[in-house]
Amino acid sequence: MLSTQEILASVGTFSSHDLLLFEEKALRKIVEKNDVVLGPGEICQSVYFILSGSFFQFLSDHETEKIIDLHLTNEWMFNHPSLIGQIPSGTTIKAFEDAEVIELSLINLHELIARSQSFLSLGRVFDQAHHRTYLFDNALSLFKNIIILKMQSRTLYRFFRLK
Repeated sequence: MLSTQEILASVGTFSSHDLLLFEEKALRKIVEKNDVVLGPGEICQSVYFILSGSFFQFLSDHETEKIIDLHLTNEWMFNHPSLIGQIPSGTTIKAFEDAEVIELSLINLHELIARSQSFLSLGRVFDQAHHRTYLFDNALSLFKNIIILKMQSRTLYRFFRLK
C-alpha cells in the first residue's frame, strides 16, 4: 500500500506537517465492484486516488454503455468537466472490480490550500493530458474498445465481450 508521501510525490513536495494535514482531510474508502462513484446528472465534488482496483467512465443511453475512460491503480480519478465547471456529469464512473480509494472532496482541498500553499501543486491532478489514462474516445467502436482493453489487461478483456 502506498504511503501518503508516495501518493503526493507525483504532484509536488510536501512537508511532514502537510502530509498530516492531507491524512486529516482525505478519506480512505472501499468501493465494491459495480458501485457507482458518480452518476449522470450528479455534480462531481471529489477527486479520488485509486489505491487498488480499477474504474471505467461511460456514457449511457439506457440500452448501451459507451466507455470513454479507464481509471487504473495509482491514478487520480474524477469527471473533469463536472468537477471544474461544477456542472452535472454526463457520464457515470463505476467500479470495474473491488477497489480501495482515497477521496478528497473539493471543500477539503480548498481547506488544505488555505492551510498550506504547498497544496496548490495539487492543481497538477487536474491536468488531464498528463494524469488520465485516456483509452477511448467517442469515435471508437465496441470492437476497437475491446482490442485496446485486451492490450491493457486480460481480465478486462474477459469482461467486455462482443455481443
